[in-house]
Amino acid sequence: MPSTGPPRAGRREWLALAVLALPTLLVSMDLTVLHLALPSLSRDLDPSSTQLLWIVDVYGFLIAGALITMGTLGDRVGRRRLLLIGAAAFGAASVLAAFATSAELLIAARALLGVAGATLMPSTLSLIRNLFHDPAQRTTAIAVWMTSFMAGAAIGPIVGGLLLEQFWWGSVFLLGVPVMALLLVLGPLLLPESRDPAAGRLDLLSAALSLVAVLSAVWGVKRIAEHGADGAAIASLAAGLALGTVFVLRQRGLADPLIDLRLFRARTFSGGLGTQTLTIFAFGGTQLFVGQYLQLVHGLSPLEAGLWLLPGMLAGIAGAMLAPVAVRHVRPARVIGTGLLLAAGGLLAIAFVSTGSGLALIVAGQMVASFGVGPAMTLTTDMIVGSAPPERAGSASAISETGGELGQALGIALVGSVGTAVYRGGIDERMPAGVPAAETKAARDTLGGAAEASDELPAPLGGELLDAAREAFTQGLQATATVSAVVLSGVAAMALVLLRRAPSAGAPEPEPVGAEA
Repeated sequence: MPSTGPPRAGRREWLALAVLALPTLLVSMDLTVLHLALPSLSRDLDPSSTQLLWIVDVYGFLIAGALITMGTLGDRVGRRRLLLIGAAAFGAASVLAAFATSAELLIAARALLGVAGATLMPSTLSLIRNLFHDPAQRTTAIAVWMTSFMAGAAIGPIVGGLLLEQFWWGSVFLLGVPVMALLLVLGPLLLPESRDPAAGRLDLLSAALSLVAVLSAVWGVKRIAEHGADGAAIASLAAGLALGTVFVLRQRGLADPLIDLRLFRARTFSGGLGTQTLTIFAFGGTQLFVGQYLQLVHGLSPLEAGLWLLPGMLAGIAGAMLAPVAVRHVRPARVIGTGLLLAAGGLLAIAFVSTGSGLALIVAGQMVASFGVGPAMTLTTDMIVGSAPPERAGSASAISETGGELGQALGIALVGSVGTAVYRGGIDERMPAGVPAAETKAARDTLGGAAEASDELPAPLGGELLDAAREAFTQGLQATATVSAVVLSGVAAMALVLLRRAPSAGAPEPEPVGAEA
């Protein structure tokens, strides 16, 4: 008898997946590769402190803000077409950034890179949704996609460090040019076009509302992480929430909304999105402290710190790739819940590090935590995309990635604020007598500030200040890891309840939400 199940992917689809992995890898690398180039970039372009912050941040801001619009635009104009347009724009903006002659030009180039990156990410994920109709194969394909994203974050600092040893700072941006050129050649040959055949016009007011709402929220959260909950941060957050509310109300009255709110009625979709966002929230807050601990407590260079973090990244990739195998035998909710509990255990191990600890404990904790988080990221992404009808794949992909961006920003701000408060309390207790007011203020702000202040003081006093700051920062890391472990344990319990009805690999899927009969 002929098979009545969904068609299975063949060699062409798997080759297409390899092509889609290229921009995913590169967009992720561009989030981290710039950090190592900042010293030489600052010497050449002499940016102000505000300009330097915008050079670093504008890329991520515009990716987060433009994802929803670009994901829905792909549903309307064609995902392959938008992907190729974004690839061409990303390559051109990479060249512009590499040869920028002023801070203002580099900020503009990074902004263009962010907008182009926002076209690439939902396009790749929605094309996977339309290439792989078999649920088990789609889970594997999304695991590969997630692995590409994680690999880019892992190798970004390493590749950047190698390039900067031989070339000027702009070389880190030129990585994007050959990758995007290859995508432009292979994309039309291997990627089929797909779009929503009944899509209406793009509502420009909704697009503007989503952009400004997300940018306001992310900027406000990031400011809280850097400067505390001052008036500007609260105003920005309030504006983001207000505009977000207006955006949602507008979608309810549109015949062709930017986001189909019916997607949220499905427990698999909303539960998967909530689990993914909260996982990134808990995990991301601790990662910021781990990186600083390696560099400022153990004295590693950025490249050395990246190498020590590499085992954790590889463990996360292993966890992501094992998820499709695990769900053949165990229901997805149990795989996710078990993985998150394992991740919580890894973070608890990090909570026991000290200034005198070797690197083995923190590396082992990172590996366990990353391995546990990997399956959750793969399977929740699969649930979010699989719950949407194929014609809404771009919108669903954009919602997933926007949730991840917001989760990361909130984790750094809220979980990170716990560590910052513990650090400041600890250094107040340990502050050596005789430290001038200016150096005391710098030391209370950040561990980096304490390191700079210690260089300005006489040798015995400077050393005492730096030791006190390192002890206080380690306490902050311990507190952050503990809070993250508790949150992940709660998310594990939530996933076991909300996602218990999610089908196993190979089981028939329910009708996608929003699909017409």
